[in-house]
Amino acid sequence: MNTVVGIENFQDKTRPVYLALGNFDGVHKGHQVLIQAVVDKAAANGGQSLALIFEPHPAQVLVPEKAPRLLLTPYRKAEFIEKKGMDNLIYTPFTHEIARWSPQQFVEKILIEELHVREVFVGFNYTFGHRGAGTSELLQQIGEQMGFKVNIIAPVEFEGQLISSSLIRKSLENGDITTAYNMLGYHPIIEGVVIEGEHRGVTIGVPTANIGIEPIYNVPGKGVYAARARLGGKTYHCVVNIGNKPTFHQDYPLSIEAHLIDFTGDIYNQDIRLYFLEKLRDEKRFASREELIAQITRDRDKALQISRAYS
Repeated sequence: MNTVVGIENFQDKTRPVYLALGNFDGVHKGHQVLIQAVVDKAAANGGQSLALIFEPHPAQVLVPEKAPRLLLTPYRKAEFIEKKGMDNLIYTPFTHEIARWSPQQFVEKILIEELHVREVFVGFNYTFGHRGAGTSELLQQIGEQMGFKVNIIAPVEFEGQLISSSLIRKSLENGDITTAYNMLGYHPIIEGVVIEGEHRGVTIGVPTANIGIEPIYNVPGKGVYAARARLGGKTYHCVVNIGNKPTFHQDYPLSIEAHLIDFTGDIYNQDIRLYFLEKLRDEKRFASREELIAQITRDRDKALQISRAYS
């Protein structure tokens, strides 16, 4: 896949463009249907498939205090889109100037002048233009006037609910890894850097990697989880605790700690990726250090059993 930063740097104008529009946060099953439709149509008609994504997310520019926590980093999003067979991906900056464009201006400046689109694919709830005034139906009308076709992709459901990034965030907030998995089509991911912690895990025989996550990214709700860790090109079974360490603190910032089973070594400042498999239990305060250690041992054994079952 050809990945371009800045729409002005997209140079391939030799083949007709079949365009996917959206933010595609999470690249969930609904997004996957849309992306596959673009890829298939472009291939069948001798064209090129292209996804256009504004980065950062428009809400982070316009209303940062209300912006949703993102499910994937731009790099990971690109990886999933590439796996679906997309030919091109453009990440282009979202600005306050673009936010002021009317729906008609958006179409003229982006779809016509820059990309010369043949067909456009959007979700049923796609919005664009100033204050989101443009809808997928309006885009279809403008396309008829300006000579390109617009395909509106119907919603995809799971157990009677429309799959959406917001619903996946809610599921993760509730620790419902299974529902999130079924909507995403893959195990939920967080990724960050191993940072210094309290070193308490070493003193109780369960060393943990403290994960630093950028605040713009989504994190599952408090609790203990069976997971897998990807570190240094290798995958490890692990158990993850997300919480405020109530056994040792009255008030402590939210922390993410991963105990990599059967691993030893110094991994500070290394990139790490966690794949969540199942929630084991809620976070709780233990009466003693010994009670905590006993529970951690049970958590570790259960997490290992679950992780091996997914192999």
